Amino acid sequence: MTGEAATSPATIPQEKFSWGHAGLEAEFATGSDGALRITRLARPDAGTLSPVGPESALPLVEITALGHGNGWSGPRFIDSALGGRLRHRAHRSERDGVWHRLYVELFDEATGLAAEVLFSSPDGIPVVRSEVRLRNEGAEPLVLRSVSSLLLGALPSPDVLDVHRARNDWLAECRWFTEPLRAHVADIGREFHEHDSRACLAVSSRGSWPTDGHLAMGALSDRTDGRTWLWQIESAVAWRWDTGECGGGTYLALGGPTDAEHQWREHLAPGAEFTTEAAALALGSGFEDALAALTAYRRAGRRAHPDHTTLPVVFNDYMNTLMGDPTTEKLLPLIDAAASVGAEYFCIDSGWYDDTQGWWDSVGEWLPSERRFPGGGIQAVLDHIRSRGMVPGLWLEPEVVGVRSPVARSLSDDAFVCQDGIRVTEHGRHQLDLRHPAARAHLDATVDRIVAEWGVGYLKLDYNITVSPGGPLLGHARAWLDWLSSLLDRHPGLVIENCASGGMRMDGASLAVTQLQSTSDQQDALRYPPIAAAAPTAVPPEQGAVWAYPQPEFTDEEIAFTLGGALLGRIHLSGYLNRMSPDQLALVRQALDTYKSLRRELPRAVPFWPLGLPGWDDEWVALGLRGDDATYVSVWRRGGATGRTLRVPHLADRAVHAEILHTSSPPATATWHADRSELAVELPRDPACLLILLTEKAPGQAA
Repeated sequence: MTGEAATSPATIPQEKFSWGHAGLEAEFATGSDGALRITRLARPDAGTLSPVGPESALPLVEITALGHGNGWSGPRFIDSALGGRLRHRAHRSERDGVWHRLYVELFDEATGLAAEVLFSSPDGIPVVRSEVRLRNEGAEPLVLRSVSSLLLGALPSPDVLDVHRARNDWLAECRWFTEPLRAHVADIGREFHEHDSRACLAVSSRGSWPTDGHLAMGALSDRTDGRTWLWQIESAVAWRWDTGECGGGTYLALGGPTDAEHQWREHLAPGAEFTTEAAALALGSGFEDALAALTAYRRAGRRAHPDHTTLPVVFNDYMNTLMGDPTTEKLLPLIDAAASVGAEYFCIDSGWYDDTQGWWDSVGEWLPSERRFPGGGIQAVLDHIRSRGMVPGLWLEPEVVGVRSPVARSLSDDAFVCQDGIRVTEHGRHQLDLRHPAARAHLDATVDRIVAEWGVGYLKLDYNITVSPGGPLLGHARAWLDWLSSLLDRHPGLVIENCASGGMRMDGASLAVTQLQSTSDQQDALRYPPIAAAAPTAVPPEQGAVWAYPQPEFTDEEIAFTLGGALLGRIHLSGYLNRMSPDQLALVRQALDTYKSLRRELPRAVPFWPLGLPGWDDEWVALGLRGDDATYVSVWRRGGATGRTLRVPHLADRAVHAEILHTSSPPATATWHADRSELAVELPRDPACLLILLTEKAPGQAA
């Protein structure tokens, strides 16, 4: 605790105001200590849910700085000395298109620190986004160690709450699981100690991959009524959230980097400013309802781009195919085969710049290999892609420079990420720091050459190293997102795929700028279903790229299985199509035709899970998408009984026609039971997949 005297409650001006729209209601009030708090945050249809008292809620912002720590020591990010001293100075609201915004100004007289909290929410959607801008109006510098982005207190007791989070590892992304919050926050007998537990559940990013270890997401749900608070932290590098017991209820603290977890500090000189990473919180009657709201929010907040509605099929030569070894000889027949089945983009993946057959630690110049592309160079291959009616694409890993690359010698040390004055080196690579103009100029010249001169319309931007936290990573990550936006400003038709060894950069900040998201590098078609089914929790289905890699040695059932897994996302086709028989190619073409018949629904559809969110080893996995006029359900069987029933509650008591659009296991069946709101599915063999279209029947229509 700092030694400043508190203001007498009798002299504290009391403030109370509300803000919101048709989808969200928020109320604010000052407590007896003068700190402004959120006393109600709910959907207007939340019934009689009443505001909590300001004494039970949390201050709007928590801040720790050197010399200004916590009032109650421990790992929880609440009870900070600075946060408790911030006082309401002003507030204003505005409407900007679909966005409602509220600006709340706070001030600490002791240090001269001003905080402006910006709440944003799209009209009619029960999601609030929060970020905090700090400004040092005092005479002395401050060294920030952590700043919250969004705080919420007075949630129901940990006794009735479950916490949901998603482990996210290379080749094993989006693995959601649920636990009682009490498993992490024991009941210590608050009535005896008159203090809350110091325990909490804290989850944070690690290294420079923002979603390595966990998705930057989480949720709390009330077991008594299903109410759910679902969040994402919108950082392309560093974040932390924690939740625990506070005043007999539960608190939630969301934020960006911290000193403890990420070795982050921000020196805030007099007059200087700092803005936090943003966090978004969705409210729902259950997890799926909250996820539907978050999906709508993601669509409202991302950069507009034609790709979000056209959803072209992309062939990429890498996965289980060329694996980083493209040549003119290998590519030309693949290009012809991809065009023949209906691919619309063709992306040449890694290796196109390699003349040494040892390119990992020499990348960085991004000039085409002469050895790989004789007789016209890479331009002849790109021209052939265009001649077959497809848009050419290339793979890049722009942030890295191999230690043997000439670029590593031509750029100065300050153009790279350094720690303690030493270039960071990881797996034979340095990492550029895009805050430096020379680093940015190098990448600008690279992309402008590839796009403007070579005519490439698709870039797969990968990132295959992760460096330890600290140093300039937050600044670089923000510069990275700004650079991506600048590319699209200059080349508005360019399509950018966001990739980091699959889904290691599957965060809300990156997805708001880029058009597609790689969901995994998983090469085993039998292990992909739980990833494909759970990916819509992290990314809208029209942005989630799912590999489909049929091979000539596959049986017809295996070809249909690997293709079926991508039909409710973005198809990333691969495989040696050029070696397939006409009948096998017909199977691929048929699956792509099915996809093209339904893809117009994906940009408006919201996901649901008829069997619950998938477990990694589940024998049966299912994903549903609810569109405007139709419902689609993908089902995978990897073992177990030959039949399952799937719940589709939004079609309860309705006459529904079930049509099988795609299957790898004929004679599969799908039967609708209106009285139980269930779909009965039979898949006689495994592994098998099934895509079903559910539409309401008109009166008198036969089944």
